[in-house]
Amino acid sequence: MSGHARWAVELPALHHDASSATEYAMPAKVGFDRGELRGSGLPHIIGNSAALRRVLELARLVAPTDATILINGETGTGKELIAEAIHKWSDRSSGPFVKVNCAAIPAGLLESELFGHERGAFTGAVGRGIGRFERANRGTLFLDEVGDLPLELQPKLLRVMQERQFERLGGAATIHTDVRVICATHQNLMEMVNERQFRADLFYRLSVFPVELPPLRDRREDIPLLVHHFAMDYTARMGKPVAAIAEEFMAALARHSWPGNVRELQNFIERSVILSKGAVLKGLLPEPTYTRLSAPVTMEEAERSHILQTLQQTGGVLGGPNGAAARLSLPRTTLIAKMKRLRINGGRIETPPLNAFARDGASSGSSDAQSDVGRMYAPARPKEIHYAVSRGD
Repeated sequence: MSGHARWAVELPALHHDASSATEYAMPAKVGFDRGELRGSGLPHIIGNSAALRRVLELARLVAPTDATILINGETGTGKELIAEAIHKWSDRSSGPFVKVNCAAIPAGLLESELFGHERGAFTGAVGRGIGRFERANRGTLFLDEVGDLPLELQPKLLRVMQERQFERLGGAATIHTDVRVICATHQNLMEMVNERQFRADLFYRLSVFPVELPPLRDRREDIPLLVHHFAMDYTARMGKPVAAIAEEFMAALARHSWPGNVRELQNFIERSVILSKGAVLKGLLPEPTYTRLSAPVTMEEAERSHILQTLQQTGGVLGGPNGAAARLSLPRTTLIAKMKRLRINGGRIETPPLNAFARDGASSGSSDAQSDVGRMYAPARPKEIHYAVSRGD
């Protein structure tokens, strides 16, 4: 595929102990060229599936160009690793690789982060600030979670991508930049365009070369390689005596759906290594993933109940890759609008109570729910969540 990558089809050999229990052997020292993308400065991308190979082939083909790339994929599929691999394969590899998470930076600060600011541009701007576009000059700018980019900033991003120039916040001087832009999102930008939550012209400018990352459930043959890699990594870090992985445990991991993809698998293996006590990694098998809902009377109550439970799980965080909006597969702005419509404020339901909603339907009145400032809502205590969900029964 490339001089930077070496692949091997075979998995580590099976080991049979005296009791005839089959285990996946983990040698003390493994170079891990097997199933792992290796090369000078390249990120470690582990897998040998046809789905992953197709993605890497597309990445290799587009890397030498300056085309804008839009990487689509669920949370935890490794979008940043693919973006970094494209940068390393490109002619800009000697330049900077600058990352920006559009969901993690408050909307009021994102413009300054991207384009910089002059002294006195806003309260607290005591000096000139250099933005990410300037820092990424002659390199690559990676815009993660681009679907969370505020509408008011999208025209400015479109302009800098088309004309390769911009002005700092509060400044008049035009700055020219030579940047290759790679974007990533777990959201459906076309649906957001149809809902007028994302500019159509910017969408078409970003999606010159789309790359779709498969979820882990669509490349299950990569799970043993990933499990071995993570187990060896955490075993070495923690000084654990783990030397093999039980076959039953590996089979259960391969069957699991992994809605959180590689990130969820990595966290689970870390937890299993922490809890391990012997030379064979067994661990507790992952529980089936499902959502428990108390039987709601109406569709509105079901929606409200699901949002409340998700807010409780995320600690009230709305944006970001692990926020409530990502878990619900909704744009952050859509989730905030739904919370206002359903009178959800900080993980609690405002009066009137649920039975009043069931009688009167959704209210069009305003609520005291926060806007997107900080993109975080304080969750209610579990008993309050339970009370809000079950009161309409």
